[in-house]
Amino acid sequence: MIRKKQDTSFSQHEADLFRIMQLSTFFPHFLLAIYISEFAVFAIHPFDRAVWWAENIPVLIPVTLLTFTARKFRFSNLSYLLMACFFLFHTVGGHYTFERTPFDFFNNILAKLDLDFIFPEDRNNFDRVGHFLVGVLAYPLAELFLRKKWVSNLPTAIFLGVVSLGFWGALYEVIEMYYAVTQGGSSGASFLGSQGDIWDAQKDMLLDILGAISVFTLFGFNLRKWSSVEHNHKK
Repeated sequence: MIRKKQDTSFSQHEADLFRIMQLSTFFPHFLLAIYISEFAVFAIHPFDRAVWWAENIPVLIPVTLLTFTARKFRFSNLSYLLMACFFLFHTVGGHYTFERTPFDFFNNILAKLDLDFIFPEDRNNFDRVGHFLVGVLAYPLAELFLRKKWVSNLPTAIFLGVVSLGFWGALYEVIEMYYAVTQGGSSGASFLGSQGDIWDAQKDMLLDILGAISVFTLFGFNLRKWSSVEHNHKK
């Protein structure tokens, strides 16, 4: 009877592990389903259809690439979660425009931080938070550099993740300006989203970099542990 009870307990433990593995395996699919649902809802009657397309295309491209390349290269679940957070946040801004997204509750919280230089009280800071979230994309970039063996050590991967993210942030500011100049009118102004701040582009790029530094401060140890596994595997 004792042996039978132990066997039953072990089987239950195996079943629990199997469920956890299944959840881990399908976690990216779950995130994709959430994104598709949100995209479908917020595609209905956006504030400005031209701005909606301009804001969503930069998200649709990486989501599509990640979906069709997942069999060849699967990121860690943490990377998928970080990317999903940015994609979901950005999709909301595409519906309302970043300047008009309802954000009063969080604007009030940001005002209490006494960081008026970055989060002034007289503007909607939804876009500033969005730029900070851009920084989290540096983590999957660093993971890609390590796992593809394009770099051989973690500090270099982190450095390149931050630099690559910073380059993309600067390039996106140029794209925003080009769109605003060529499109003109309210659509151009809404996509640019400077809200009268002449230093908006520089502050956005600063927040991109701060977001990247923050994500490595919080989660960089995960890359270190994973990198150690890869190093031992190579030996």
